[in-house]
Amino acid sequence: MNKYESIYILRPTMEEEAIKAMVERFTNLITAEGGQVETVEEWGKRRLAYPIKKFREGYYIQMNFSADSELPRELERNYRITDDVIRYIIVREDD
Repeated sequence: MNKYESIYILRPTMEEEAIKAMVERFTNLITAEGGQVETVEEWGKRRLAYPIKKFREGYYIQMNFSADSELPRELERNYRITDDVIRYIIVREDD
């Protein structure tokens, strides 16, 4: 299994319960596909370097997980089809 780090930015207008549900949705996706979530850190609202979809700030979340090489592609697909995610990145960590 490879180790990955994912950072995604949610719309800043989301309610706290909706943010918790979104975090749970992505962690459940990883565990359902055979991966293992190591850490989830909520960085909170931060100002963006430039406007994205007319938002000047976003709610940042960092997630570290272990999974096979196919899971990041499925996670990226879910990020892309979710309207509440305004930006994301998934990076494989070196050993």
